[in-house]
Amino acid sequence: QVQLVESGGGLVQPGGSLRLSCAASGFTFSNYAMSWYRQAPGKEREMVATITSIIEKTTYADSVKGRFTISRDNGKNTVYLQMNSLKPEDTAVYYCNAVHWRLTELNYWGQGTQVTVSS
Repeated sequence: QVQLVESGGGLVQPGGSLRLSCAASGFTFSNYAMSWYRQAPGKEREMVATITSIIEKTTYADSVKGRFTISRDNGKNTVYLQMNSLKPEDTAVYYCNAVHWRLTELNYWGQGTQVTVSS
């Protein structure tokens, strides 16, 4: 049974930091590109950051470049999102996503974790 379980969300003041984690199970984690997406109220879901499966190439949305860092630990089947210098516009539900490096129809989502940036 495939599971992606996000954790680490919460309420933080502007300028603060959070680290999100996504623990994966039920599939061969190292064969999957891992991404973080987010969805704010009334907006479409958008890609925040991606890390590929083999060479661990990272890609970021322009809005988070220089502030967020995605990383993965294949030994722990976990992907992380370190978020620094948080802004109110980063407020959203953050979702973990896994896509097989070759069989892109193998595409899984977590349940999401809320991040609220407010003073």
